Amino acid sequence: MPTETPAAQSGTITLGGDLTVNRLGYGAMRITGKGIWGPPEDRKAALATLRRAVELGVNFIDTADSYGPDVSEELIAEALAPYPAGLVITTKVGWTRHGPSVWQHDASPAHIAEAVEGSLRRLRLERIDVYQLHVPDPAVSFDASVEALARLRDAGKVRHVGLSNVTLEHIRRAEKTVPIVSVQNRYSFSDREWDYVVDYCQANAIAFLPWGPMAQGRKANETIEHIAAARQATTAVVSLAWLLRRAPAVLPIPGTGSVKHLEENVSAAAFRLTGEEFAALNAVTPKPYWLRG
Repeated sequence: MPTETPAAQSGTITLGGDLTVNRLGYGAMRITGKGIWGPPEDRKAALATLRRAVELGVNFIDTADSYGPDVSEELIAEALAPYPAGLVITTKVGWTRHGPSVWQHDASPAHIAEAVEGSLRRLRLERIDVYQLHVPDPAVSFDASVEALARLRDAGKVRHVGLSNVTLEHIRRAEKTVPIVSVQNRYSFSDREWDYVVDYCQANAIAFLPWGPMAQGRKANETIEHIAAARQATTAVVSLAWLLRRAPAVLPIPGTGSVKHLEENVSAAAFRLTGEEFAALNAVTPKPYWLRG
């Protein structure tokens, strides 16, 4: 994709030694219906948002088979296939769905082997670039889940393996079985519980994909609001800029079903915090996740 695209101003990151993408990605969860269930209320807007993301230079799109379920993957293919060169689509496995806002674990090897076929079919791909375990399953051996992903990699159905919603122990255990190229955990300016995982990823050439990368920033404290007002930006843009500066390994994937919000998010790629602003934000102690209203 052209280097002059807005998203390219975020810089690049390379996953697994062979997938180089811009560091401002897109999360495709919000193009589904309420409760992440069923089709979107405005299908045309969802398709337009996906297409606009690529026009802006976003070449990393994150989804999951549980978004809808199936809906997000199907819309991505409808909007963008045949895919432009360099576009990386990553999806996830490990949740099943039975209703709006209802999520049930299934990271069994049998389910993983079946689910990848569905994702390949819906996304119209012969191989998934990055296939992530969405969440460890408390009823299934974590090692067995990772081994199932490793077998898919060996079979050529997936190129690389990633993890989501994991601890540092999970990452280290998984690395004994298969190379891990990405970790996706909840993380934002106002939610830094996984700071040590970000640092591990930075030290070990693993991309860190923060989910919820700016939602908390929209209602954050006076410091971020002051910076946003002084710079004539939104707190969302400042939040994303903080993530981009936090570490080169961080690859934010803000999601939206609105072209307007997408364009606002991507503008963060060119927004540079000053050293003083960055230090002021770092000095703020966020509330624990479970205490925020």
